[in-house]
Amino acid sequence: VQFVESGGGSVQPGGSLTLSCLTSGFDFSDFGMAWFRQVPGKEREFVASAAWYNGLTDYAPSVKDRFIISRDFRKKTLTLQMKDLQPDDTAVYYCNKHPPDPTWGPGTQVTVSS
Repeated sequence: VQFVESGGGSVQPGGSLTLSCLTSGFDFSDFGMAWFRQVPGKEREFVASAAWYNGLTDYAPSVKDRFIISRDFRKKTLTLQMKDLQPDDTAVYYCNKHPPDPTWGPGTQVTVSS
């Protein structure tokens, strides 16, 4: 199982970023997928998920209406479109199965500051 996140960067408040996660080592079509994020010194937290069977999505209240999760079954890629980013969104973002696999990727850093 492998997850490789990309697309992070530094933006000002109100800015946008799109994160991507390339997966391998498992059948992407058979699992729910999710994005998580972690700030140093805090536990990793759930951000958004997409179910495998019906595409149903779910979001943490803090990102609802600002973030959109999507999956490309052909490319086995998970995407997170983020808009109106705020300083509280600063974190390392990870993708994983949902519920998560014990294996985690390196993550991608998102920094929001003026």
